[in-house]
Amino acid sequence: MIDLDKLVSESFSKQGLMATLGAHLTQVSDGEVHIALPFSTALSQQHGYVHAGAITSVVDSACGYAALTKAPAGFEVVTAEFKINFLRPAVGERFLAIGKVQNAGRLLTICSGEVQAFMGGSGKVIALMQATIVSVGNPPDRGQTPHGV
Repeated sequence: MIDLDKLVSESFSKQGLMATLGAHLTQVSDGEVHIALPFSTALSQQHGYVHAGAITSVVDSACGYAALTKAPAGFEVVTAEFKINFLRPAVGERFLAIGKVQNAGRLLTICSGEVQAFMGGSGKVIALMQATIVSVGNPPDRGQTPHGV
C-alpha cells in the first residue's frame, strides 16, 4: 500500500516556490490535500491583499497533490489547465488551499480547489479553482537538461 503522506511530502519538499511562499502541507488524504499559507507583506500586491499569483500557486499545488494521490504508481503529475475565480480580496492572517479530486481517469484528473482566508477564528472562501491534472511518467533526472530546453 502506498504511503500517501510520504509520497506527497517528499514531492512537496522539492518545490522551491512553496518554500519561498512559506506554504506548508497540513493534510494529505486519498483525493484531498490541504496547504496552508501564512500572510506575509512580501506576498502582497499594491492594495495590501495577498497577490493573486500566490493564492493561485497554493491552490494549484493543492489540486496537483490531490491528483497525485490518485495517480498510477510510478507516475508524477503536472497541471494542464485551470480556471480560477476570485470571490473577494485575499485579506486574512492565514489562508488554506484545499484541493479535491472530482474524477480520476487513467491519465487525466479533474480537481476542484478552494482557498479560505482566516481572520481570527472565522474563515471565508476567497477563491475557487477547477483544474485538469495530467499523470506523466517520471520526468528526467533533475540534474539533466530536458530535451527541448
